[in-house]
Amino acid sequence: MANQGGGGAAPTASNNALRIGFVSAFPPGRNSLNEFGFHMVSKLAAKSEVSEVVLFADETDAGAPTPIKGVTPAVSWKFNSVSNLWRLARSIRRSGVDAVMINLQFATFGDKRLPGALGLFLPALLKQRGIPTVVVLHNLADNVDMKDAGFTNSKAIAWVMTKAGRFLTHAILRADIVALTIPKYVEFLESSYKANNVLLAPHGSFEVVPQPTYELPPGNRRIMAFGKWGTYKTVDMLLDAYQDLLSRGYDDIELVIAGTDSPNSPGYLDSVAQSCADVPNVTFTGYVAEEDVEPLFQSSAVVAFPYTSTTGSSGVLHQAGSYGCATVLPA
Repeated sequence: MANQGGGGAAPTASNNALRIGFVSAFPPGRNSLNEFGFHMVSKLAAKSEVSEVVLFADETDAGAPTPIKGVTPAVSWKFNSVSNLWRLARSIRRSGVDAVMINLQFATFGDKRLPGALGLFLPALLKQRGIPTVVVLHNLADNVDMKDAGFTNSKAIAWVMTKAGRFLTHAILRADIVALTIPKYVEFLESSYKANNVLLAPHGSFEVVPQPTYELPPGNRRIMAFGKWGTYKTVDMLLDAYQDLLSRGYDDIELVIAGTDSPNSPGYLDSVAQSCADVPNVTFTGYVAEEDVEPLFQSSAVVAFPYTSTTGSSGVLHQAGSYGCATVLPA
């Protein structure tokens, strides 16, 4: 996903242009998929076929949703609230939109089991009410190691969560169309769920990405890692590798660890920062604002992915490719 913002000029709507509802986390909130939602809404609002996008955004302490021309915000849900399904259904019904798109992953509506699961019934509920519904689905419960991803420490609970994930996947597939960001997810849903309403929508396919230069930036060679850290994404091995390079005489390198703790691992980065306080040229950026994402990638010589597992398509990997960055990936 390239990070180019702004809705540009207002679209010139045709007489039969659609009013599209869009359910997503959204900046300046920091919940998962907010940046993807921002860029997709921007592109939707700029289309001549769309007269208005009604944004059913999340309620956060960061303030009102970032304004975009042609987009009407309707804050309609809150992370980890058990009332999200009812609030969203009511807000969508009152809006009278022609169709709804949902920017979704399995923890979109909460990292607690009940609110997280209840929100995933939204596509089925909208379908039941006759509202055309499209889901952009970024991960599959079947492909997530529940223990390694930090959702539970119990093998029995992990098994139950995986079975529940299949049930919820069937509910999501009640939508008219389910778009997935990588081909193997499409193939899996077609083979394992016998789905005939899935299609491939590659991550960032709504963006026009400028050709990167592929040149090393000036100054120290920066190794950068970006994510929500502490569960299956940990930087301990990366720090060991960085110190190994330093011991071999590479004194023109630096390490930047960007992002925040995973909700399941509060305090992780603080503990890492304390443990490597005497290691030279290590920077922890904290949360990276949207306008700082592109400069961060463009200043990096290589982007590292010290992950032990995955929960879906990696937006960071797609961004690294968009900006022409070399990558180091686990086998």
